[in-house]
Amino acid sequence: MNDKRKGATRRHLLAWYDVEARDLPWRRTRDPYAILISEVMLQQTRVETVLRYYEPFLARFPTFRALAAAPLDEVLKAWEGLGYYRRAQNLHRAAQAIVAEHSGRLPKSASGLRALPGIGPYTAGAVASIAFDLDEPVLDGNVVRVLARLFRVSGDPGKSQTQAALRALAEDLLPQGDASRFNQGLMDLGARICLPRSPRCHECPLSSECDAHHKGEEAAFPERPRRKTPPHIDVVAGVIWSREPYERGAEILIAKRRADDMLGGLWEFPGGRVEAGETFESALARELHEELAIDVDVIEPLLAVQHAYTHFRMTMHVFHCRHSGGSPQAIECDDWTWTTVDRLDEYALSIADRKVAAALETARLARKV
Repeated sequence: MNDKRKGATRRHLLAWYDVEARDLPWRRTRDPYAILISEVMLQQTRVETVLRYYEPFLARFPTFRALAAAPLDEVLKAWEGLGYYRRAQNLHRAAQAIVAEHSGRLPKSASGLRALPGIGPYTAGAVASIAFDLDEPVLDGNVVRVLARLFRVSGDPGKSQTQAALRALAEDLLPQGDASRFNQGLMDLGARICLPRSPRCHECPLSSECDAHHKGEEAAFPERPRRKTPPHIDVVAGVIWSREPYERGAEILIAKRRADDMLGGLWEFPGGRVEAGETFESALARELHEELAIDVDVIEPLLAVQHAYTHFRMTMHVFHCRHSGGSPQAIECDDWTWTTVDRLDEYALSIADRKVAAALETARLARKV
C-alpha cells in the first residue's frame, strides 16, 4: 500500500469518526475493566442488546475483585439472556486469574491479555488499543468487511491465509499513536455504513479509496462459502413435580448443566435428545433416569419451544411429569434442586428454558396458587 493511499484513508476515517462516533457508555470511560466487559459482551452480539446489560452488570460487579469473588451462578444470572454463556464463564475465570496473578489489574500488553481465559486476538487488540493506547490492530466482523471491500481481498475470511492478509493490511493502515480512534472508527464504519447488504457507499468517507466500490463489486466482498442448512434436532424436557402440577406446596426439580457442556453452569428443566425410534415420552423417561436416576410419570405436554443455536436448530418438547421414584443424583449434571414456580426467576436459565418458566408462571397466576 503506498503512503499516499494510506494517509488519505487514515485522514478520511478519523475525520469521519470525530463527527460520527457513536455515543456508547463504554466510550465514556478509561477504566480497563469496564472496557474489557464491553468487548466481551460485544462478541457476536449486537450493540443494542449489549446496551441493556452493560451498566447493570458493572453496577453488580464493579471491579475484577468483585467479579472474581462472586459465585458463578450469580454471574450467569446477570448474563441471562445475553447468550453465548461461555463468555461469562471465561470472564469469571479471567477475573480470578487477574486477582490471583496480576494483583487485580489487567495486563497492559496484547500478549498478556491473550493469556487470559476467553480472550482471543480481536478482544486483546481492542482492549490494548482502547484502554492502553497501544498500537494494536483489530479484526472483528465489521473491520474484516471494510478491509475486504477497501482492498478487494479475495478468499474466505474464515481461512488462516485470508485472515493473515487482512491482519497485515490492518497493521499497515494503523496510525502510530492513534490506534484507539482508528480501530473504533473502522468498527463504526462497518456497523453503520459498510453494511453486509446494501452498503451506504454514498455516505462512506472511504468510498474514493475503495477498490470494490470503484468496480461496483461491494456485494462480492468479503467472500463467503455457501452456508449449509443447519440440522434440526428434537429434544424433550420435563417439568418434574413433587406432587400434582400447580398443587399448593408442589415443587419442581431442576438441574444444573455440567460446566463443560454447552450452556454450562445454567439451570434447566432436565431432559435430552430424542433417539431414533423413541416417542417423546419414552425418551424423556430414559433421559431423566440416566441424568438424575429418577423415575417419572409423564402426565401431559406443556409446550414446544423452537430455538436456533449457531450450528443447529432445536424443538424442545416439554411435558409435565410427576416424580414417582428414586432419589435424585447428579449423574449427568453438576447439581439439582427442588424449587417452586415463583422462585424460578432466582436461577440462571437459557432462553429456551426461560420460556418454559414464563409459561409456568402464567399458569400459576391464573390458578392463584
